[in-house]
Amino acid sequence: METVVVLVAGGQGVAEELWRASPGSALVRHDLRDLGQGVVRRWVDGTLAVLELAHGCVSCTLRLDLVPLLRTLTGRVVVDLDPALEPEAVCLALAPHGIRVESVVTAVDPTTWLADVSGDETLGERGIGVPGDDRTVAQVVVGQAEFADLLVLRGPRDPVVEAVLDRLSPGVPRVSTVGAQLPPVVRRHGQAFGPLLRGQPPLEPAGGVSLVHFTARRPFHPMRLHDAVDVLLDGVVRARGRIWVVSQPDSALWLESAGGGLHVGAAGPWLAASADWSDVDGERRASAAVDWHPRFGDRSQELVAIIHRASPDEIEARLRAALVTDEELDLADELEFADPFAERHEMEEL
Repeated sequence: METVVVLVAGGQGVAEELWRASPGSALVRHDLRDLGQGVVRRWVDGTLAVLELAHGCVSCTLRLDLVPLLRTLTGRVVVDLDPALEPEAVCLALAPHGIRVESVVTAVDPTTWLADVSGDETLGERGIGVPGDDRTVAQVVVGQAEFADLLVLRGPRDPVVEAVLDRLSPGVPRVSTVGAQLPPVVRRHGQAFGPLLRGQPPLEPAGGVSLVHFTARRPFHPMRLHDAVDVLLDGVVRARGRIWVVSQPDSALWLESAGGGLHVGAAGPWLAASADWSDVDGERRASAAVDWHPRFGDRSQELVAIIHRASPDEIEARLRAALVTDEELDLADELEFADPFAERHEMEEL
């Protein structure tokens, strides 16, 4: 019998509820609070095992314990994720081993969720995670909801939370209880060059929540962008997208923020800078062909931000002011630009 995995994030007793609704299934849960000391507590159907791992890291737990364990189980396995684990990372860890993830289910407590996704508290400050893990609670909680196939809302309805979820996880079903039947996979996370408005999120404001879609064809000045990115922290639940800085004409950068945490890293080469397109998927080629610029090719800026109590006009103005001027663009090959993004790709509360 094939092993199929259901990942459950967010707690709230949802994993046990799903397990009890699925006769013959197994329930796996890890407690990583002592992972820094190399100790992991793991339950399988309520039976506790205390494991000692040589390397106290989250990825080691997945590689050295969860993957081998899942290979010994058959049928549906409900994995109740530790609060420090993000379902997308777990899916990526399981995929090379041929372990199929049937669904990702995330529980949301409307009474605390908005504060969690808007704050700058780190996992360590919350008493979650391991030493050296500087992710914020917002980054993890946003990722759990954004990657879900099903959202389970536990608690009174909150129109602001629902408006954020409409834009963060468009098209994802929301329920108050779960049963054995789960909806089809609808995870929207794709490649860095895929559509940023996948799922058709509402573009009109609601409940004080807005979606800002920033686009531009000319590159950013790296120092002005560095000074401007703090506009994507305060009052911004989530921002993500591709950026192009004039000092890096061949490579796209990926920007992602949640609450008070922001990360910028490499997204890969622009097609305009690539001689070989043989490994490029058809969707990206088609999209690039439609918007191909005679001078810039597929290079462009595209960012999507979900905001609550922030000004869409201010975000638009700050980002647009960070673009290069006509003169800077004409002299781009001759000027030397100081580029903080060339060496420092992780930033928090800039």
